[in-house]
Amino acid sequence: MITLADVEAADRRIDGRIRRTPLVEAEPDRWFKLEYLQHAGSFKTRGMMNKILNSAVPAAGIVVASGGNAGLAAAYAARELRVPAEVFVPVTAPAVKVAKLGKLGARVVQVGNEYAEAYAAARERTDALFCHAYDDPDMVAGNGTLGLEIADEADTVLVAVGGGGLVAGVIAALRDRAKIVAVEPVNCRALNAALANGGPIDVPVAGVAADSLGARRAGEIAFELAADAGIESVLVEDDAIIEARRRLWDDYRIVVEHGTAAAYAALTSGAYRPAAGERVITLLCGANTDPGDQG
Repeated sequence: MITLADVEAADRRIDGRIRRTPLVEAEPDRWFKLEYLQHAGSFKTRGMMNKILNSAVPAAGIVVASGGNAGLAAAYAARELRVPAEVFVPVTAPAVKVAKLGKLGARVVQVGNEYAEAYAAARERTDALFCHAYDDPDMVAGNGTLGLEIADEADTVLVAVGGGGLVAGVIAALRDRAKIVAVEPVNCRALNAALANGGPIDVPVAGVAADSLGARRAGEIAFELAADAGIESVLVEDDAIIEARRRLWDDYRIVVEHGTAAAYAALTSGAYRPAAGERVITLLCGANTDPGDQG
């Protein structure tokens, strides 16, 4: 099981290669962690840097399957660390993400209509280091370094969940210091279903946040940590996600992905209701989106 010691080791390893992103108070007892300002636009750069730095990378470089953000993180980290990168994405991946992958120097292969199909194609590459987008110890530990940066401020942390690589890292970093709430769309509820089932199972994937939260099955690491820590899991409707994204722009001039807005939707929709005086941090974890896309 990934522990705080693993997260702290990752923090030392990637120090100087990632941004320590701002934590801002939006209103009394409500904070935003602005992780969308991370290199390549999402938290996944932390995990990908840790994965590559802690691995023996073959001459063929790295390969990753991604709905978009893990690919962008892989492309950025590979460029900075001077290794080749090949990224498999679904044909449904947002054009803004595909274009940015090319700009970062990765070879892009578009396969299938969802992450699972891109993943299957990527696993056929055997000469490169496969970097799992979320179910990998080094990825989880690297992602968890975000938690170390908010450890002194949070009573509760709201985390949008796809495959679970971020929430797993946050659990490893903060399980003894803060309440962690996993937030998923009703149409992409891989971790919620896993917790109800007693283990990861395949779920249907659809809706406005499927490009970034559309894992068909939660990672084993995320399930193990979430079940062991007994974290809270809540679901939000697509309409609530769209409204939360709009409010982030209208009220704070923050532009994020629909998947990122899911975490904030837990508050704005009432899916999670904090107690009086409860200090709540919403992780705004990714912004690789078209600002004009209203869902």
